[in-house]
Amino acid sequence: MNGLVIKNTGSWYLVRTDDGRNIECKVKGNFRLKGIRSTNPVSVGDRVVIIENNEGTALITEIEDRKNYIIRRSSNLSKQSHIIAANIDLCFLIVTINHPVTSTVFIDRFLASAEAYRVPVNLIFNKADIYTEEETEYMNALIEMYDYIGYPGMKISVLQNIGLDALQEKIRGKVTLFSGHSGVGKSTLINALIPDTKLRTGAISDYHGKGMHTTTFSEMIELPHGGFIIDTPGIKGFGTVDMDRNEIFHFFPDIFSFSKDCRFNNCIHINEPGCAVREAAEKHYISESRYKSYLNMMDEDISEKYRK
Repeated sequence: MNGLVIKNTGSWYLVRTDDGRNIECKVKGNFRLKGIRSTNPVSVGDRVVIIENNEGTALITEIEDRKNYIIRRSSNLSKQSHIIAANIDLCFLIVTINHPVTSTVFIDRFLASAEAYRVPVNLIFNKADIYTEEETEYMNALIEMYDYIGYPGMKISVLQNIGLDALQEKIRGKVTLFSGHSGVGKSTLINALIPDTKLRTGAISDYHGKGMHTTTFSEMIELPHGGFIIDTPGIKGFGTVDMDRNEIFHFFPDIFSFSKDCRFNNCIHINEPGCAVREAAEKHYISESRYKSYLNMMDEDISEKYRK
């Protein structure tokens, strides 16, 4: 029997079968994904094959081929990975300029990983109503920069109903992943988009400060007009997985576009002579923050978990 994994609680998976039933499932013993050392071999969004038992539960015996997935280094086990979600039509990375701060290093790491695994990403700049004039100018500059690179951004305020209708249209009929730090307002936003969901949110004071983890497991939430939102726990840092140091620039479209003009084919754009990427960064054709994020990833010791 085939079905879709719609919830992962850590020990159980809830699978919606093709005939419309929801069945609690365990993973068959010694289940491993080829070539991936993962803390969760089965992910929300996976299409799976299950075998029912007499207790009304089932075993997941097989995962159908994925069209894509997004993955990060496990926060507890540095040499293992955690698959956030699979088979995604669109991902929204929810960021906040303040309350809490989302760094450009975090954004760029997320975007690079999404590029590596063929996941299209848009950016949501949430809580747009509470920023100072200076913070608003910075937000607008980031939206312009990322939009130019190829990552569309939109301003959202749940309290002032800014951008919600446009967002509803973007997610209609799609499987959409919402991700970001704890406290960026993800659960509040999903509650506004799907009022019957009633996801637990942080205290009201958290809207202006740092948020707490309010989502504790990954879940697919059905949209009234077709499609799903994949809600996931907030993430602190984004450690990348299995990226060859010589290929990281491939996952920065703005850097990659200049790399073809480098003097050497094996240039890694740090201190080589005739590097077109460094020249572009010096002339601000590549933003300083993006180039710094690239260097940050190049400097990372892959034996250490990402702690920023």
